[in-house]
Amino acid sequence: MGNGAKAAQKRERNAAKAGGAAKSQIKTNQAALNIICQTCRQTFLLTTRPPALEEHAQNKHGKSMAECFPGAGK
Repeated sequence: MGNGAKAAQKRERNAAKAGGAAKSQIKTNQAALNIICQTCRQTFLLTTRPPALEEHAQNKHGKSMAECFPGAGK
């Protein structure tokens, strides 16, 4: 038996062990998008740090973070 056949058998065994289909994180990521720029309505993850929000506000809109993201960074 060659190495190619061994690899194929190992893939089959691992697939049988894994059972179900791959899990997607799309729904979780969509739920975490709860910081919204009030100017352009772009969404940001909840874990986005204030410096990144400040950078967005300055570079995209020439505004302060408080103007684009009221309530964020508290």
